[in-house]
Amino acid sequence: MKTKAILLGTGLSLATAALAADKTAPAVVHVDHEKVAAAFTSGSPLVVSNNFRVQTGRRTAPGEVEIHDRDTDIFYLLEGSATFVTGGKAVEPRSIAPGETRAKAITGGEERKLNKGDVIVIPKGIPHWFKEVNGLLLYYVVKVTEQ
Repeated sequence: MKTKAILLGTGLSLATAALAADKTAPAVVHVDHEKVAAAFTSGSPLVVSNNFRVQTGRRTAPGEVEIHDRDTDIFYLLEGSATFVTGGKAVEPRSIAPGETRAKAITGGEERKLNKGDVIVIPKGIPHWFKEVNGLLLYYVVKVTEQ
């Protein structure tokens, strides 16, 4: 997979790629294709700042329900397909960190079939869950944090 990620932003506090030497100017972060490909082997972060994160996602099985009090998630599917549930009520929710809740399932949510090339935006506070994953699922996640 040969992919480049070029991000323009301001206020970057930490990045997994080298930041521009001049910390007063907006930083341009370039994550080369080798680092992107390596991040997809484990589903790890590419860029972390004070108001957004860019992460790689890698799944071969369903995960837990997630509810973020401050983060809006934007997913872009690169490979694979999944059944994705949003909304409804979280079953057996538990707090894992301030503003972060996990649960084992969702009842009464809306199921969507997500495929390669799809983008889905999940506003903060909305329960969401990969209920079924068909084979290898690779995706980018952009998390925009409310300040």
